[in-house]
Amino acid sequence: MIDFYSAATPNGYKVAIALEELALPYQLRALDIEAREQKQDWFLQINPNGRIPAIVDRAAGDFAVFESGTILIYLAEMTGRLMPTSAKGRSEVLQWLMFQMAGIGPVQGQAHAFVHYMPQQIPAAIARFRNEARRLYEVLDRRLSDRAYLCGDLSIADIATWPWIRRYAWPGIDVSGLEHLMRWHDLMAARPACQRGCLLPPRADDADVVRVYSSVAQT
Repeated sequence: MIDFYSAATPNGYKVAIALEELALPYQLRALDIEAREQKQDWFLQINPNGRIPAIVDRAAGDFAVFESGTILIYLAEMTGRLMPTSAKGRSEVLQWLMFQMAGIGPVQGQAHAFVHYMPQQIPAAIARFRNEARRLYEVLDRRLSDRAYLCGDLSIADIATWPWIRRYAWPGIDVSGLEHLMRWHDLMAARPACQRGCLLPPRADDADVVRVYSSVAQT
């Protein structure tokens, strides 16, 4: 059994989707990040950085893992799925995982912040992060021009990236002309694990996603 600590954010949804895709038994503990529950002492024992998501693998001596990308790698290696076994294949998946971790996530996160959460609008900052997000989207679009998923088969790179791409409208990122990226987006959105995972925990503005839950998610 895995204890899964999360909130309704793209980084949290990554791990939820992976757990659903792998059909691993887990218990979800939703943290109230507005109340700063993630900064409480008990959670800092699990993740010293005080951020979600995090997991505790009860079957491995209560081993705690934090950082969403690291959790995805841990789950893939534990199950032997969603990650190639060859050195080149593994490296390819990790490259695109890190592309999301170092590029898509931070840039789009800043776009979210400057559009919705700053006390005043700063047009230059909004344009800066929207434009950079669009550039990164174009990189993904070119990558997906000749393959179904980022590394051929479904992998943790896709699972890490999709929860961010599905929120493109929230900060106003232009996706016009990105036909390969949007085809991939729709392919991912049709996967039952993605439909379930991005509702764990749910948020009020996710009515666009089919609201179904798996038996695994409710254990």
